[in-house]
Order: sequence, then structure tokens, then C-alpha cells
Amino acid sequence: MRNNIILSLLGTMLLSLGWLEVSGITLLCALVPLLFISQKLSDSKKDWWKMFGYASLSLGLWSGITTWWIWYAAEIGAILSVIITVLLFGGSFMLYHYVSKRAPKSLAYTILVTCWISMEMLYTYGDVSFPWLMLGNGFANDIKLVQWYEYTGIFGGTLWVLLCNILIFETIIKRVEYSSNTHRAVLSRYIVTALFIFVPMIASVVMFYNYEEIGEDITVQVIQPNIDPFTEKFKIGQIEQNSVMLSLAKESPKDVDFIVMPETAIGLVEEGQMDLNRNISQYRDFLVENYPQAEIIVGALSRRVYNRGDKVSETARGSGDNMYDVYNSALAIDTSDVVQIHHKSKLVVGAESMPYKTLVNLFKFLIVDLGGTTGQLGVDSVRRVFSSPVGVKLGTAICYESIYGSYFSEFARNGAQVMSVITNDGWWSDAIGYKHHMNYSRFRAVESRRSIVRSANTGISAIINQRGEVISKTEGWVKDSMSGTVKSCDKITFYTQAGDYLGRLSIYTLLLSLLYYTSYRVRRKSHLI
Repeated sequence: MRNNIILSLLGTMLLSLGWLEVSGITLLCALVPLLFISQKLSDSKKDWWKMFGYASLSLGLWSGITTWWIWYAAEIGAILSVIITVLLFGGSFMLYHYVSKRAPKSLAYTILVTCWISMEMLYTYGDVSFPWLMLGNGFANDIKLVQWYEYTGIFGGTLWVLLCNILIFETIIKRVEYSSNTHRAVLSRYIVTALFIFVPMIASVVMFYNYEEIGEDITVQVIQPNIDPFTEKFKIGQIEQNSVMLSLAKESPKDVDFIVMPETAIGLVEEGQMDLNRNISQYRDFLVENYPQAEIIVGALSRRVYNRGDKVSETARGSGDNMYDVYNSALAIDTSDVVQIHHKSKLVVGAESMPYKTLVNLFKFLIVDLGGTTGQLGVDSVRRVFSSPVGVKLGTAICYESIYGSYFSEFARNGAQVMSVITNDGWWSDAIGYKHHMNYSRFRAVESRRSIVRSANTGISAIINQRGEVISKTEGWVKDSMSGTVKSCDKITFYTQAGDYLGRLSIYTLLLSLLYYTSYRVRRKSHLI
């Protein structure tokens, strides 16, 4: 038992390093300790529960160590993150353990791989969505090794991790089993395992150094006002906040094309009356006086009031003839009277959306207001792309939207040549979570081959090129402004076109594997009878 606990803790350490700013390479063998425990235990009910305990220990600690910072924003969120990680991914491993004792190992391995990826899909697209600990996300500090994400997305990284774990485990146990006169078989297995590990890495490094950025140069300015969301954001006046941001914007070069400001930088605006909004007018006047060819991208809360006879959304509030929706939005402001708007549609569970409302409302007192309002915000079905005075089309992902690869790629499919990310990462205090969040934008750059301009109210603001390299960035928790040059791009990558196809294939394969397992067990019992 003691050895099994040590193996479980070893698995936790190997799983966690990719989210602790070390390297995700250890993920390639992180599940091997649990596979060894599974091999040693029998198919008895007692050993099944033992295996569940070891898997829960390893995966629960992994989640706790890497996402504990959620506690700063929502205590219940931090607890649920651990519970859901254990249920989804621990459940996947337990299904493997069960099948491996009753069917061919090849089938058990297929179920492990496809079930794990299917659970990642569920965590990505389900009502409760928090795909933070997808195995493919563990390579955020190894961007040179995963350039092939432009073909596979994050799920390709997960598939690679799972296959390498299985091959390493099989190589080790077969090495023990083989007799001394089977060196050739051992060598061939070593070669196959090494190829699976190193060929993707080498191919990615070659892609990285041979990739040439394409497109025209675009000059951008990134604003990080560093307004504390707990002590200042909703206490100081909007005029003072505007003053901070526009003073930083004045540091922009004269040829700047886009000035990018953070999420919810402007207070509530009425969508039907934006031409009358004093804050928007102040930003427009700033451009007229200083940068008439530029466009400001800025976050705001916006409200749409429904007229009598309008079709009302499921998220609308109010009653009778006073129905309205509140959105977390991005605005594109230039010197014209037209204000373009994109509504955030991937919402933070609990703070911006209420899945399973009856249950969640019981814990409402534990939830921090992350967007200026609690409850269900409105969403949009279209990823709106902003046109600009210089003719470049820019997409804007708001905060949480930047961790969803397929969703993010919709902006590119809709014509975005450059991407911006506007966020407010101050809710997580000075913990490692805001560093994860910034690094995930590097994946989005590789997947879509779009340069990314990232503005955080506080956290890390950055300029990222099409290879996922961070060209420049701010420090966390400082007021700052920086300029840089990125390239626009019209290229549509394979992943941008296909989306999360590996996840969809995994679901189909899992269902077929479970049907095959059922058939296998029925035939086996019939034969024994």
C-alpha cells in the first residue's frame, strides 16, 4: 500500500509540472505510475475501490495543486474543480482498469484514450465548462514542441500524451518479461516508443524555425491600467478610469493602427444609444485629436432593451414589456459614428452563467462578481469581426473565450486577420492562474496562425506572434503600456477548418469500443456455458 501511495504522488508531480512553469514533457510518462498500480491489483471489487482511491489521490492533488488559485474568485469553484477532475478523468481511468481485467489490453487502452479525450470534450462543451487541465494544455511552456497544433489543436496534445504513456508502460513491463535471448524484440519496442516521443518534438522544432510569418505589418498599442478589481474597479469613477487608460494610450506611436484596452474597461452602455454615451464620445474625441487613423478595442458591459414584439432570448431579464439582456462586450471605436460590438459567449460558470440554476443558486453567496453583474449574461451565436480604418479585420476574444481553441478559430473563419484578447485576470490575485491564462493564448496563435494582442486590466498583457512566441509582455500587477508590430494573416489552418475533430472521433470510437466490449463479454460467457 505504501508503494502505491508513493506511485500516486509521483504521478501527481509528473502531471503538475506543466502547469507550474516547468515543462509539460513529464506528462508523457505521468500516468505510468497509475498504470503500474492497476497492473498489480486484481479484478476484485475490493481492489477496484483501492484503485479508485489511488487514482483519486493522484488526480485530485493534481487539480488542487494547479487550480487552487480559483479560491480567490470563488471558493466553491476551487472545490468543484477537484471533484469534477476526479469524476471525469478518474472515471476514465477506472473504466480502463475494469476492462483491462476482463478483455484484451488493446481494447482497454483504446477505451482509456478515447474515454479520456471524450471527458475533455465534455468539460469543454458541457454546461459546466472548465477545460483548464486538458493534457494538451500542459505544453504552454514548450510551444516549440507543439507547432503541429495547427493541425490537431489541444486534443492532439492529449492524444500524444496518452499514447506515449501507454508505450512507455508497455516497454517497461515487456523489458521485465522478456528473457535474455530476445534483445531484438526489446530493442524494437524501444525504437517504436522513442519514435512516438521524439518525432513529434523534432518535427515541431523544424516547423517552428522554418515558419515564416506572413501578412502586412500592423502597429498596435497595449494598455494595462492595473486597476484592482477588488478595491478600485467598482469604487473609483468611470471618468478617472478613462483618464488612466487614455493617458497610457497617449504613449502610442503616431502610426498606431489598434489601441487595445482590457475587459469591462467602460461601464454599462445602452446598445441602442451608444452615440449618446459620454465615455464612448470621450474615446472617439481622443482618436480625432491624436490618432485619426486608429481604432480602439475596449471592453464594456452593454445592455440591449427589447421592444414590444421582439423575440426575447432565454437569458433576458425583467418582466412584461421591460425585458433586456446584459452582455460582457468588446467595442471597436474609431472616428466615425459607428461602434462595432462583439458579445462574449463563452461565459465564466457561476459568475456570468448559471448552469443547473436551481443547484447553483444554493451557493450564490460564495460567488464573486467577475463581470460587473451576477447572474446569466447574454450570449451571441456569431463571432463578430471588426473592420478598421486601415482595412485590417480584427477579432476579439474576451477573457475566458481565449481558452477554447475551436471557438477562437471561428474568428479566423469569419475573416479575422489579427486577434486580440481582452481580459481582467486580477480576480485570481498574484497567483499562477493568470500566467496559465496568458500562456493559453500562445496555443491559439499556433492553432490559427494569428498574431495576438493581449490586454489585461492586470495580469500579463502581451504581444504574441504567429508562432506562439511572446514578442513582448508586461509584468503582473503594474500599470503599463507597450507598443509593437504584428502581421495580419489570411491563412486558414487545417485546425481552423476542422475544429476539434479528434474529440468527435474519440466519442464515436469510445461508443464503438464499449459496444465491442459488451459483445466480447457476451460471446465469452456463452462460450464458457
